[in-house]
This record gives sequence, C-alpha cells and structure tokens, in this order.
Amino acid sequence: MNFKVGDLVTRKSHGNDIVFQIINIDYNNVFLKGVEVRLLADSLIDDLTKVVDDLDPYRCDRELTAKAISDLNLDRSEYFYLPGKILHIDADSNYLERCIKFYSDLKVEAYGINLDESEMESNIIEKLKDYKPDILVITGHDAYFKNKGSINDLNSYQNSKNFVNTVKKAREYENSQEKLIIIAGACQSNYEELIKAGANFASSPKRINIHALDPAIIASSISLSEKNKSIDLINMLEKTKYKTDGMGGIITNGTMYVGFPR
Repeated sequence: MNFKVGDLVTRKSHGNDIVFQIINIDYNNVFLKGVEVRLLADSLIDDLTKVVDDLDPYRCDRELTAKAISDLNLDRSEYFYLPGKILHIDADSNYLERCIKFYSDLKVEAYGINLDESEMESNIIEKLKDYKPDILVITGHDAYFKNKGSINDLNSYQNSKNFVNTVKKAREYENSQEKLIIIAGACQSNYEELIKAGANFASSPKRINIHALDPAIIASSISLSEKNKSIDLINMLEKTKYKTDGMGGIITNGTMYVGFPR
C-alpha cells in the first residue's frame, strides 16, 4: 500500500490503538504524530494500516468543545463576566492551534506561543512579563522510556525535565500559586515532579497519553470559574478526555471576575 504525508494510519504491532497522521517518510521509516493524543512516534512502513477515508480526525475536539460549552452556567441576563487570561506555550503548532480555537469557542482571552520544549525555560519570564497572564499552560510532547530507568527519574523522560525547569523558572517570576496558575506536562510526563516544581495541575498521574485539548480544558475551566472561590477539583478533572489518569492537581481558586449590571 502506498502512503503519503498527511495520511491517517494506525500501527499493527500496537493493536491499531492510536490514530496517527504521517508527518514524514524516510524510505521505510515513517514518522507519526497522534491525532488525538500528544504523541510522536515512528514506525516501519509495513507495520502501518491506513485509516478509512471517512474518519473525522477532529470529531473528539468538537465533542469536548460542545461539552465544555454546555457545562457553562453563566446568567448573562444580569451579570457580566471577565474570565482569567491564559498564556498557552506549546511545542506543537498544530495542537496549539486547536487549543486556541477551543479557547475562542468558549470566549476566553488566550494567547498562544509556539516554542520547542528546550526553549521554554530560557524564554518563559520574558513571555510572562509581556502577557501577564492569570493562567499559564506549558505543554508539547513527552514520553516515559522504561528502559532508561526509574519512573521517578527525570532522565527517563523525553521532556519532563524541560517542563519542570520551565515551571521552576516561572515560579521565580510569580511564586504564588493563586496569582499565577500553572498547568504543565504532556503525554506520560512526570506528574509528581511537575507538582513539586510548582505546577497547580500536571500530567500524567498514570503515565498515560493525554488528549491534545486536556491542558486547555483545565485552563478554560479555571478561567471561567469565579475568582476567590475554590474549584470543584474532581469534577473539573473529570471533564478531560482521560480524566484523573491523565491529569491531576491541587484545589485552586478560579480567576473570573463577575460584575453587575451588564
């Protein structure tokens, strides 16, 4: 079977469990990016199966967006609302674009910056000074490699150390976890180290892959939660695609001002 860049495929050796898009082909080696999950992979071309042409790769995005909108309970007839501002830094431009659309659909003020994971730490304070967000999202790609060492060792992860160092640097700018809410991590990231570094929310408690929109779901939920009132932590985590296996965090106050009259 002939394959080309842009095709949707699955891997036979992994039970065809994840849908990928082909991003590059080098002879028999094919480089892949997860459609739903934040995952980069590679495969031999003979291991691939082309996905049926009528598959809608962004159906889940729309379902998650529709659910987030339906969960909003804002009495717009009398009050006005000023959601918290989000700065979303993402190493993947495609996932970033999808997250920014998600924020826009929820009418949340959000700014996106595309930076490689290795560039985040050195740029984070400048970006925080420029945008002065209430909520910071730091994400991209990550992976836990069992053959490299312990699950607790940051050196066993593709990018967890970059995320941890970026969170620590951001906390030099704003130490308070109420004044700057940080959501950090990607697929299989070292959840415990991200929380210890100062993140309010992080992935991944069970070291699983997370959906492209999961960090944005957490960020928008906080942005649209009333300021100085604690969020319903469990309920908010349940809104994500993979729930508490994929994302976890601490009880945090919302960032939205509510005013009267409109």
